[in-house]
Amino acid sequence: MSYALGETVPTHDDIPLSRFRPAPKLVRKETRIERPAFPVIDAHNHLGPDFGGGWSEKPAAELIARLDEAHVQTYVDLDGGWGEEILDARLRKFKEPFPDRFILFGSPGWQHWASDGSQFGERAAQRLRAQVARGAQGLKIWKDFGLHVKDEKGKLVSVDDARLIPLWDAAGELGVPVLIHVADPVAFFDPLDATNERWDELHAHPDWHFHGSRFPSFITIIEAFARLVKRHPNTTFIGAHVACYSENLPWVDALLDACPNLLIDFSARISELGRQPYSARRLLTKHQDRVLFGIDAGPDLETYRTYWRFLESDDEYFDYNPHGVPNQGRWQIYGLCLDREVLKKIYYANSARLWKLS
Repeated sequence: MSYALGETVPTHDDIPLSRFRPAPKLVRKETRIERPAFPVIDAHNHLGPDFGGGWSEKPAAELIARLDEAHVQTYVDLDGGWGEEILDARLRKFKEPFPDRFILFGSPGWQHWASDGSQFGERAAQRLRAQVARGAQGLKIWKDFGLHVKDEKGKLVSVDDARLIPLWDAAGELGVPVLIHVADPVAFFDPLDATNERWDELHAHPDWHFHGSRFPSFITIIEAFARLVKRHPNTTFIGAHVACYSENLPWVDALLDACPNLLIDFSARISELGRQPYSARRLLTKHQDRVLFGIDAGPDLETYRTYWRFLESDDEYFDYNPHGVPNQGRWQIYGLCLDREVLKKIYYANSARLWKLS
């Protein structure tokens, strides 16, 4: 709702939270970075149509032009496994004509568990081998794993379910990483009351609210994830969104220390890292060889620029959402001003090593 010139504005007691727009009065430096310090490999993103703005439907040359403008050398699309026909179509359209510009992932196809029953783990491993043989370079695990995926008896499957050992072992044998997203922000599991810091976001997306007896607790899911990574030391896991626990960096640090096979990305989590800049800078610097760049927002130029500002500048108290009101929590963030050697590894070198790119 907007108010016309001269119209009486409600008192502060009547203004809904959705209209609260405090304008910071801080005099602060604003750095606009038009290009990153180094070329970028975007290791966590999508081509759509459900994610990423539907770039999968546009001409490949148009996407290449956008990536060139964003200085993105290689783009990792995590959507390819939503059915073999999708993976094959994207391999033909993007990977084959531009082999160094795209990396495509497969996924297990949880919907087959009901029909495959006790054989699902082995058959999922076979499916992964077939996807990799056709050109997939990783396995994507979506957040429905641990929240919604059920076995042939209708029972919720735990993240560390032993029946899936063949799948994780196959990824290790094939030498492809498993990019895994389990759970979600901790507040998504809390009551939706006046204390929930994601109140706006959860009201906009009520299906993201996982509070109540229908769902496992956040800690149950995240501890199962830790057990999974520890149980498979020969498989490379990429813990999406700061190992799915960006609110607790000491926990992430300890898991990285315990598991040399774990990498992390910070896609869609600069909102969390940027409100704890000292701890975030320490974490990314300490584990600089195991952090991957990604934005999880499609090839959006302004989002890329916001990430560059977050990583490279020492700007204070700025908006992490380049397209309007903060969309993940009502706070601002701070830049990390990372060292150039750390930036080079996070932007490019770590992903290049993982996927054997030049």
